[in-house]
Amino acid sequence: MRARDRRSRQPRSADYEDTFKKNNKNGKDLRWRIEHAQHISAADIPRFGQLGVIAAMQTNHCTSDAVFVPARLGDKRSEEGAYVWQKLMKSGAVVADGTDAPVENVDPIPNYYAAVTRKLADGRVFYGDQRMSRMEALHSYTMSNAFATFEENIKGSLTVGKLADITVLTKDITKVTDEEIRTARVAYTIVGGKIVYQAK
Repeated sequence: MRARDRRSRQPRSADYEDTFKKNNKNGKDLRWRIEHAQHISAADIPRFGQLGVIAAMQTNHCTSDAVFVPARLGDKRSEEGAYVWQKLMKSGAVVADGTDAPVENVDPIPNYYAAVTRKLADGRVFYGDQRMSRMEALHSYTMSNAFATFEENIKGSLTVGKLADITVLTKDITKVTDEEIRTARVAYTIVGGKIVYQAK
């Protein structure tokens, strides 16, 4: 890596581990994250769970970028460490999902679809063993993000005492077929228990 690039590179799990040790801090308490944790060294994957470093993902990047990932990383490195959601979750890591708007469309439905199918526009599936289940994808978009911002006591789930901020969809995306997920739309948006948007 050239010297001028080194200052702006993403932090690595080793950087975090060194910082935790030097300052006698616990990664699971600090909830530090690596944004765009999408192309990871195989040796670093278990370290996310061990260190308590949150893997921040944009699952739609997997399906939009997959057409050129193997050409740039090679098949072996791509399979080992590209968008390895299951490997990270099995390490004990929190995987937090988002759209990365405005780079990608802010609409969460295509992102959820990408998380559970890893299907490219041409129908190919990019390393399907790393797909999230429907509930894992929902959790990564809700509870994991609430946890990442120390707000799991007020956000992330439909629980008595939490903020009544709710999005109601036209379809149950945890149960419909994969392709039906893409046709789900927002029926209502509720903020503080009040309807602030209702589809016509």
